[in-house]
Amino acid sequence: MNRTGPKAELGDFLRSRRARIRPEDTGVASFGGRRRVPGLRREELAQLAGVSVDYYTRFEQGRAENVSEAVLGAVATALRLDAAERDHLTRLVRNAGRGAPSAAAAGAAAPEDVQEVRPGLRRLLESMPDTPAFVLGRRTDVLAWNPLFATLVTDFAALPPERRNKAWLVFLHPEVRGRFVNWETKARDLVAYLRYDLARHPHDARFAALIEELGDRSPEFGPLWQAQEVAEKTHGGYHLRHPLVGEFTLAYESLSLPDDPDQTLITYTAEAGSPSEAALRILAGTASAAPGSPARPPGTTSDSRA
Repeated sequence: MNRTGPKAELGDFLRSRRARIRPEDTGVASFGGRRRVPGLRREELAQLAGVSVDYYTRFEQGRAENVSEAVLGAVATALRLDAAERDHLTRLVRNAGRGAPSAAAAGAAAPEDVQEVRPGLRRLLESMPDTPAFVLGRRTDVLAWNPLFATLVTDFAALPPERRNKAWLVFLHPEVRGRFVNWETKARDLVAYLRYDLARHPHDARFAALIEELGDRSPEFGPLWQAQEVAEKTHGGYHLRHPLVGEFTLAYESLSLPDDPDQTLITYTAEAGSPSEAALRILAGTASAAPGSPARPPGTTSDSRA
């Protein structure tokens, strides 16, 4: 896949959002003529946002300087963005204004790539033997997990550190892919979160390498990535399957760490008294009987490409 810079990312996102809005649904005055692209033209979007066409053109191209919160809000409202999309737009605009870092700056930022999980957080994972739980890091790296989550998904300890990554596993690992009954839904959600997270780390070389590898090796990834969907990981549920218990449904909750926004504790639960809870109980028994340490050994995932 071709790599793009912050300005191109901003333009692609805004064009994708203009394309999904029908002019007749906005009440905006039509500029007439044959439409070469679906959705709103730049002139129509500028009219809705209350800015000049020239300014909006520079805005979409990442050439507008010192963009105010009022303009950001007006454009977001005109494009009917949800909360996650508004956050994403704000980051894209700020990234486009900063430009690419120098080689020296990129080298100085390298130590920040180390993703350490606090001992207390590891103990928290170990204290939940009946709840699948893991810590998700930047680029969807799986930084730590408990035995039940490994039983539910795959043996993370047997994977090299650079492959302990949720996106890579879902798209390129047959066993993990087969765990999701509605794989297409999981894939779409994961790509939307990846794009949301990438805007927070636009110059992360390992992030770029992951996106390129997924685009080169997975035929499904490219179209999903080009759709420009963004979503924050908060809560939801998935229909899963496991060779020991068959199909069942779990809900997940995501809890971001207040002192490290790049790490999220994610837990899975089943409805009380449901067949899914019974299935989870069976898997918990299997996990507790399996040899091996409960969470990742102490260390970091600084070598991850995820």
